[in-house]
Amino acid sequence: MQNDRTTCVNPATGEILGYSDLNTPQDVIEAVSKARSAQTQWADIPVSKRVRCLKQLKDYLTGHADELADTIARDNGKTRIDAMTSEVLPATMALNYYCRKARAFLKDRRLMPGSFLLANKMSKIIRAPYGVIGIISPWNYPFSIPFSEIIMALLAGNSVILKMASETQMVGRAMERCIKSADLPDGLFHYMNLPGRQAGEAFFNAGVDKLFFTGSVTVGKILMAQSAESLTPLVLELGGNDPMLVCPDANLERAAAGAVWAGLQNCGQTCGGVERIYVHKSIYESFLEELGWRVRQLRVGYDTDYCVDMGAMTTARQVEQVRRQVDAALEQGAKLFASSNTVDDKTNHFLPAMVLTNVNHSMDVMQQETFGPVVAVMPVSDMDEAVSLANDCDLGLTASVWTSRRKSGEQLGRRIKAGVVMINDHLMSHGLPETPWGGFKLTGIGRTHGNIGMTEMSQVQCMVHDYLPGVKRNMWWHPFGPDVYKGIKGILEMLYSRNIIRRIIGVQRFLMLFPRTFKASRKN
Repeated sequence: MQNDRTTCVNPATGEILGYSDLNTPQDVIEAVSKARSAQTQWADIPVSKRVRCLKQLKDYLTGHADELADTIARDNGKTRIDAMTSEVLPATMALNYYCRKARAFLKDRRLMPGSFLLANKMSKIIRAPYGVIGIISPWNYPFSIPFSEIIMALLAGNSVILKMASETQMVGRAMERCIKSADLPDGLFHYMNLPGRQAGEAFFNAGVDKLFFTGSVTVGKILMAQSAESLTPLVLELGGNDPMLVCPDANLERAAAGAVWAGLQNCGQTCGGVERIYVHKSIYESFLEELGWRVRQLRVGYDTDYCVDMGAMTTARQVEQVRRQVDAALEQGAKLFASSNTVDDKTNHFLPAMVLTNVNHSMDVMQQETFGPVVAVMPVSDMDEAVSLANDCDLGLTASVWTSRRKSGEQLGRRIKAGVVMINDHLMSHGLPETPWGGFKLTGIGRTHGNIGMTEMSQVQCMVHDYLPGVKRNMWWHPFGPDVYKGIKGILEMLYSRNIIRRIIGVQRFLMLFPRTFKASRKN
């Protein structure tokens, strides 16, 4: 990174891909000001017209799919198949889904009266945009993670300020071109390139109305403290250390294949990926044999012909983090059961896929997010023990249960403290646009994706109308007097007393009080 720009490097080859101009905190202030002006006009546009504007992105995504996948792969290190599968395709599916559902998600919702006594008060819920939405997104899924949030924010009537990770600025600039292809009002969307240490404070000082952040627990806590002074609302997705529970009746071939995909895809740099596997002791050896065989077949290396299964890690810092955890576990007694091939690594960004056994919960590899191509496998005496171990963690993003009995699998899943639980699958729910994404405990606050995610992009406003004709005042308005007190108490008794006599008296008092609703409180 130079003084005025970020140098973008392919982590697999060390090749310089390009440069991305840096912004300053003052740039963010100016962007928020322009975005706020544009947003007031955008919010007045009907949702159907916003949908038509954003639908234009579908042509861009399909027409530039190869270019986008290549940019993501070269900037992040993942394979092009990974980029297409987990970034370009899910983004396009999400765009299509939110454009179809936006009107239903954002439409006014009428409320039924809670009591016949006030049935003349008709209420409805209105979804009001926040204003300027700030998004700070990570480097592991640099396109698909922010894309859905951008689309939901814009459809809900907001403007957007996006800051993407310094490590994946080529993807960021591709995102900028993509969003601007929709011919949106000038100033509605702004792309900012700031060092991560400056971004949160710059966004809050500039006055964003809500911030969405995906990243580490440490940074999430800093942002939450910074937001406290202005009470700026946050949605935080701060990672996971996700468990996979394999029941004795599971299909071992599918379970092992699922563990390889969900644990090692994107080099394991996935907050919702499998990291800890708890296998019933009766099938432990058989599962390990199946898993080990599959891991040894993985091809790690440079993606030149689409025939590579795992590419490069995105940052050297993360490579060292994974090595530290694995080395510490091995020193504490863990065993390296299986690994994939290694590659002639000139950039220090490649790691083999690894399976660890003989692990326990005193090890960091079981207690902390590894965020690398490592899965650790433990036998359990029963599935109650598996649930207990799965919950023995400060993070709770996703989990999975693998069983041929779906009902019992769901019963187990309901006991796991995680925001998403999948039966006989893992990781892919982030690609389902209808499902909310987020978790329990230190994983964060709030949700993105789906109808619930769309509600995070707008505030609740309640509108109440009085439809009773001829009303001059409510029964309980001034001037007060003994008759008002008795009448209000009569309503209480009429509605809720168990004594029939008191209810009858209550009706009489209510009928005596009610006519004042139609009488003026003063005479002319």
